[in-house]
Amino acid sequence: MKYLVYSLVLFTQQVVLCAQENPNSNAIQTSLKVRALQEKKAEYHKRTNGESDGYRVKIHFSADKTKAREVQAKFSTKYNDIKTYEEYQQPNFVIIVGDFKTKLEAYDLLKKIKEDYPNAFIVKSKIRPMKLTKEG
Repeated sequence: MKYLVYSLVLFTQQVVLCAQENPNSNAIQTSLKVRALQEKKAEYHKRTNGESDGYRVKIHFSADKTKAREVQAKFSTKYNDIKTYEEYQQPNFVIIVGDFKTKLEAYDLLKKIKEDYPNAFIVKSKIRPMKLTKEG
């Protein structure tokens, strides 16, 4: 009988010790959730080719490809820090510029170039946000 009571007490202590929560379990769970989110984001960027919804400024569109390229070259010369894109949207060759996450950012550029491109306007587009560089 004494052996049975001793075994029962020992078993109860083991159950109590196993039932206690590991103090690191919250940190481990958080770390696993963060890693899962990072993997989802990486997969999303692979599927979208790093593009996201945003805005650009359309500065030119016409059926004349040569004229469109001239406008693009002129813009690139004057505003060399702003990325330009040529697209074909049947039947026009379109020149759009910039990669802006918000319409307000695109509007700032529109105000800046309005004198040179009075017919320019903001359009929704898939954008390629600039990569952050590490300064050091």
